Amino acid sequence: MVGMPKFREKRLTGRPMEPNPKDREHRVLDALHRAAVFCDQKVGWNRIGVVLSFTIIAIAAVVLYRILRTINAGEVVEAVMTTSPRHITLAAVFVACGYLTLTFYDLFALRTIGRNEVPYWGAALAAFTSYAVGHNVGASVFTGGAVRYRVYSAWGLTAVEVAKICFVAGLTFWLGNATVLGLGIAYAPLAATAIDQLPAWLNRAGAVLILIVLALYVAWVWRRPRVVGREAWCVNLPGGPLTLLQIFIGIVDLGFCALAMYMLLPDEPNIGFVTLAVIFVSATLLGFASHAPGGIGVFDAAMLVALWQFDKEDVLAGLLLFRLLYYIVPFALSLLILGGRELVLLLRGAAQPPLEPLPSLAPTEVATSPDARQEQA
Repeated sequence: MVGMPKFREKRLTGRPMEPNPKDREHRVLDALHRAAVFCDQKVGWNRIGVVLSFTIIAIAAVVLYRILRTINAGEVVEAVMTTSPRHITLAAVFVACGYLTLTFYDLFALRTIGRNEVPYWGAALAAFTSYAVGHNVGASVFTGGAVRYRVYSAWGLTAVEVAKICFVAGLTFWLGNATVLGLGIAYAPLAATAIDQLPAWLNRAGAVLILIVLALYVAWVWRRPRVVGREAWCVNLPGGPLTLLQIFIGIVDLGFCALAMYMLLPDEPNIGFVTLAVIFVSATLLGFASHAPGGIGVFDAAMLVALWQFDKEDVLAGLLLFRLLYYIVPFALSLLILGGRELVLLLRGAAQPPLEPLPSLAPTEVATSPDARQEQA
């Protein structure tokens, strides 16, 4: 009709409009969030964790029983006694270096949450004692967190800040594990086959997938500041360069621990350090998933199954020495340190740190920092 304005066409071409990359990113994050909420409300993460833990422990118990019933205890004792003192000393040095690296987990976490006033020796005290206690008592998130809170409360840190430290330190642990497993299995897939009994090509494909996800995560935090959580529970994730430092710390820690185990195995047959590192990290993660104190039984069963090339008595002797050096000795030292510290505080008349009420725990979300939102606006 005359005088009526003509409607402009919405598209100049017949091609469909391409989705915005930011929209795709938010859709993926929203889908992950909905899946997490479903598991939390309908199934329950606690139930999933309990079922998984009992399944791993039950399988490990059966495997360990079948292996140990053929073990000659006298040969195990002989293998322990004939282990080279030089190798035991080197293993002890590597264990000490591993615990030294763990102190940087906490130092890195403190700097990430902005508590720069806590000195290195405070971070070292909290890290060593919390990991030594958590490794041996089990439920390290709670036991280690309680020890951390007792130490860090001297600098005025709250329970929420200690929870953030545990989160960042745990992220460092998982990033290091993912990198070691991804690179190690891609190089020596048969090492993982000894644990999971899957074909080598499938393990290598899984390793490549792990490395791709890891690279995507690094690129994701490199683009702009990222925040996880809400309200008082939010944590600023380390940026790209700091994430690489995080990964490096985790690799060094796992490398020292694997070297300690490597020193306690016989020289022959020589399976190579990379192969042992993959087996060691895989067995450690299985023990961690079981929530058993020190992964006892689960870690040992996995190592005994994977290291089939060695005499079982020699492997068991190495595992006993490793537990002595990595678990029992640090645990005893941490109890002495914590007991001495509590005695000093008691003599000084220091007051107990007050337990502040925790803020409500809102559903976890991934977002950008306030500064990034202003830039986008």
